[in-house]
Amino acid sequence: MIEVRQLKKSFGDRDILNDISFQIEEGERIGLVGWNGCGKTTLVNILLGLLAQDSGTISVEPTVSFGYLPQSTDYNLSFSGEPNDRRDDSALLQTMSELSLNKHHWDNAQWKHLSGGEKLKLSLAAIWSTNPNFLILDEPTNHLDIAGIHWLVGQIQPFAGSTLIISHDRYFLDQTATKIFELEDGALHEYTGNYSMYREEKKAQREKHLRDYRLQQKKMERIHQQIATLKQWSNKADREAGKSRSGSENRQIGLKEYEKVKAKKKDKQIKSKLNRLEAELAKEGIDKPKEEYSISFQFHAREKRGRRVLEAKDLKKEFSDKVLFDNSSFYVKHGEIVGLSGPNGCGKTTFIKMLLGKEEITGGTLWRAPGLRVAYLSQDVDDLPGTKTALAYLDIHDREKLRKARTILANMGMEEEKLSTPIADLSLGERTKVKLVYILMQEYDVLILDEPTNHLDLPSREQLEETLTRYTGTLLIVSHDYYLINKLCQKLLIIDNHRIQRVETGLSDWEEQQKRQTVLQADKKAKKEDLALIETKIIEILGKLSHAVPNSEEYQRLEQQFSDLSKRKQQLLLDIGK
Repeated sequence: MIEVRQLKKSFGDRDILNDISFQIEEGERIGLVGWNGCGKTTLVNILLGLLAQDSGTISVEPTVSFGYLPQSTDYNLSFSGEPNDRRDDSALLQTMSELSLNKHHWDNAQWKHLSGGEKLKLSLAAIWSTNPNFLILDEPTNHLDIAGIHWLVGQIQPFAGSTLIISHDRYFLDQTATKIFELEDGALHEYTGNYSMYREEKKAQREKHLRDYRLQQKKMERIHQQIATLKQWSNKADREAGKSRSGSENRQIGLKEYEKVKAKKKDKQIKSKLNRLEAELAKEGIDKPKEEYSISFQFHAREKRGRRVLEAKDLKKEFSDKVLFDNSSFYVKHGEIVGLSGPNGCGKTTFIKMLLGKEEITGGTLWRAPGLRVAYLSQDVDDLPGTKTALAYLDIHDREKLRKARTILANMGMEEEKLSTPIADLSLGERTKVKLVYILMQEYDVLILDEPTNHLDLPSREQLEETLTRYTGTLLIVSHDYYLINKLCQKLLIIDNHRIQRVETGLSDWEEQQKRQTVLQADKKAKKEDLALIETKIIEILGKLSHAVPNSEEYQRLEQQFSDLSKRKQQLLLDIGK
């Protein structure tokens, strides 16, 4: 459907895309990944004709119909505005219904009041309604809750067209991508399979590259040693050939000439071997593998293992017109990594404010351990002082702590000059990293992380996860990053049906339990319906038996039916649990 050849794009003296070529065939689902700023959005803009390339060709089949979701969801949408020849309004309403949205959400007057998740769902519904055969989705899971992500996976997987997905959501890429395009240092590398398969393949390639490089270095070291030895021999041969002799030796002219010829011959052999070895060194060798960022966050907490850090009993929170949760009792122990999960709008942010003492409870009790030190990483990176630099915001005067902060930021891929740049000029990902480091410089008993992977690229997310597993304090993580929650959190606080409940498993296990419970409930409902039919039938047969002649053929037939139905009734009662 699309073929790109030798595409180049530069900004100033920086090559963003350097002679890249690829094809995307019908039905392929491509995950486009790479560090923040590597050129992913630039490539998409060129494909869509929104940005001109410096050189190279792009061939798009005339039948291609794009559906494009930009990363920003701040659109001016109107259901009743200008007609759209491609949009199927009935399909749009159907999709909105599946996403629990109503037609009034589409009105411009309502748009500004919608949450980020609702705006994103409406934008997706609008794209779907135009019947595209090539989707380009830039961070499509931003602002979607876990249920919304599952819905989107269910839409992408059976899609017959092609899909190009820019995403930092590893779970989503694992569930949808059939091929990964990685942009790195201006080059594009292709990997078959989903994100996890790409990571395994890249790891294996890097390990092989490193082994080959080390073998090459050992070989070059041996060559250098041989060259040094041969040069010593060559110098000695030169000295021997030109060495002055005594008078008696000079009389032996034939022997002198012989030694000179022999020395020159040996020197020629040595220099020939030197030339061969130096030519071997001059050959194009294996470059040293690029150093991978190693992010070593160090979170310290005071040792309080086994104690509860917070406990709720019959907790209730309501506003004038809405109950968020009620009759909720749970606890969190020191050292636990707990995921806070629930659909958008269920009250997660309000609950965090209650934990921080910034929101009053309506009923029940919410106890916090005395002297508990809590750090909060909000998902809003616009709350940082824009005129301050990163270093000024960190406000670290201790030399060792300042060195540590610089090292951590550098390991996260933040360039040194960025530390002296006003925060307002930093990217969203860079601001998130600054906020993380601010927390790292403190000692807390509990860390509350609200969407900590927002704006972080994939390598930074993976390093963050690795570090959080080594944290000895308590972690409460609010995230729509399914991969993060499922990997780190051994316990959950689930907000569902206006109640907060503690779950003693991880997210995938809990979802499996919910699926089994749904199947059991559906089975129980079906059996209850069967029971009602059987009881009705039994009453009908008893009525007929009362009028039948005892011991007649009709009587015996009805009696057998009654016996069979009674047995089925007893079995259903056992199955239902009555």
